[in-house]
Amino acid sequence: MDFGCHDKDSGEVECYFEIPNPHAVGCVEKFATFFSFLLVIITFPFSLFECFKVVQEFERAVIFRLGRLRKGGVRGPGLFFILPCVDTYRKVDLRTVSFDVPPQEVLTRDSVTVAVDAVVYYRIKEPLNAVVRVADYSASTRLLAATTLRNVLGMRDLAQLLSDREAISHMMQANLDVATDPWGVEVERVEIKDVRLPVQLQRAMAAEAEADREARAKIIAAEGEIKASKALREASLVMIDNPTALQLRYLQSLNTISAEKSSTIIFPFPMDFLKCFLSGSGPSVPPPLPV
Repeated sequence: MDFGCHDKDSGEVECYFEIPNPHAVGCVEKFATFFSFLLVIITFPFSLFECFKVVQEFERAVIFRLGRLRKGGVRGPGLFFILPCVDTYRKVDLRTVSFDVPPQEVLTRDSVTVAVDAVVYYRIKEPLNAVVRVADYSASTRLLAATTLRNVLGMRDLAQLLSDREAISHMMQANLDVATDPWGVEVERVEIKDVRLPVQLQRAMAAEAEADREARAKIIAAEGEIKASKALREASLVMIDNPTALQLRYLQSLNTISAEKSSTIIFPFPMDFLKCFLSGSGPSVPPPLPV
């Protein structure tokens, strides 16, 4: 930093500060770069094995020269040139990476302790930020995923946790994506793998579900009885108007019983034949003949 003052023609004193450019290359750096070039020339062609590097289609390289980031951004895919002794580089894989979030003991909003684990898929969208802005983007993303899982599940009830897994996954993905965006990391997908409940809670939920099923079965059976009674009432009204329909119903029942190969056979007997016996009067006797 340089500081100075000088007088102007108007009699005023003007002071100034000169701040050095942080991106300017110093003499030592220039000498080290020149020495590296000289070393490459002296050891040619053997130095080519150390100067030319290759990155794959799914990789990018971030190059530093004496600790400073080189201009031009990332390199790759393909062949790039570095100077020995002064240049270092770091490869970044752009492919999607998945990892398992360890089981987290979470206390839900309704005070139920559950163990939940998940899987996270992410990829690097900005290799430069992934190298410069965070020391270890992989470890940081893993720790952030575990913390976000506990925070998101702590705001939900147990019923919501068991039924709205997709909504919870989307919410967790959005929170992770916002937090990892400055690191150049894009969270593509989050899936909840398993929700483990305490054994006593599982038994209580199973008993509750069984009781609910039994109650629904009784309601359905009662509704069926109501519908069947209405149908029988309508059928009886039809048979009253037409007695022949009752005989046809007898024959149909006989046909159904005979098809089951049963040893008991029921034969319908018309009730008209028994009217005289049911009325209590015996057979009529003809009057005596006159003498």
